[in-house]
Amino acid sequence: MKKVDIAVIGLGAVGSAALYFLSKSGKKVIGLDRFDPPHFMGSSHGETRITRLAVGEGEEYVSYAKRSQEIWRTLEAETQIQLLDPCGGILMDSGTTPWGKHGGDGFFQKTVDIAKSSLIPHSIWNPSELKAKYPQFLLEETEKAYIEPSAGIVFPERIIQTQLELASKNGAEIKVYSPVNSISTKNGSVILDLKEYQIEAKKVLISAGGWIKDFLPKEEKLGYKICRQVLHWVEIEEGYSHFEKSPVFMWGFGKNPEDFIYGFPTQDGRSIKMASESFLETSHPNDLDRSVSKEEQETFWKEKVKGRIFGLKDQFLKSEVCFYTVRSDSKFVLKQHPSVSEALMVSACSGHGFKHSAALGEELAERILSSS
Repeated sequence: MKKVDIAVIGLGAVGSAALYFLSKSGKKVIGLDRFDPPHFMGSSHGETRITRLAVGEGEEYVSYAKRSQEIWRTLEAETQIQLLDPCGGILMDSGTTPWGKHGGDGFFQKTVDIAKSSLIPHSIWNPSELKAKYPQFLLEETEKAYIEPSAGIVFPERIIQTQLELASKNGAEIKVYSPVNSISTKNGSVILDLKEYQIEAKKVLISAGGWIKDFLPKEEKLGYKICRQVLHWVEIEEGYSHFEKSPVFMWGFGKNPEDFIYGFPTQDGRSIKMASESFLETSHPNDLDRSVSKEEQETFWKEKVKGRIFGLKDQFLKSEVCFYTVRSDSKFVLKQHPSVSEALMVSACSGHGFKHSAALGEELAERILSSS
């Protein structure tokens, strides 16, 4: 049986960050993943994610977003790999109805209030002001826009790869295609059961994303919803240049929670990556439908894009599937495992976790090391 000080189960956004910080401790550390991260089976792929400091989901997340940006800037300086693009961000609101599921009702105003209380530079523009700078966004007269210069893009696959490479360089062992079937307690340690062998660890972090359900009793599994999300890359019209220096954007444009869209400029300059949100539940990540139909693309164009964003063709270069792990309150879970006291668990980032992931990994590593 292999013996280690600390084992990390799941090496996505938070797990790779935690492994990186744990690897600097001098402890014997191992990271395990059922796939080969960075991969396209979880919640941390698709080239880009939004980072923003005024987090309308709750003021308690502001420090995580700020600290994560600091960590990634440090890693950029160390590796000379770009992990962030501070292209700025726009939050657009209908001005007549509250936002629904994304962060709860009043998401736009919560964002503005948090920006003010946290002294985050920002401005509020009317449709005419927005059109003068970003004519691709066709706001109605009742709509308004929040502008945050410190927002932008993070590159999830690069970040995960960088954190894992640095962890390995620091001495952490990494095992890919190594799903953990179960965990149990024995003589004050945690036993990890894999297909062909066991690992004994003094401390464990379970950062398995949607697969957190595999480590929970039946009554707790129900509190974690797996919600399929579809990402689309929509082609830019030839000669249309206003997307070249486009900020990231989020737009709540209607009366229903599904009346929402967000998007990013892409690195190749040929397309805009966009998505909405869906909260239809799939029982388990293994059961997720990862195909995207032509009908889904057509519906997305008609219901979300057409008449709102100028300069795009009704042509999809590609579409991909990922998923959210969602709690009813959209809050994160960072707590002790219900039956294995030496195991911490983190999950249910509810669709807004990557921007906070480096700081979450740092905090979890500190918790584990302080209790060792």
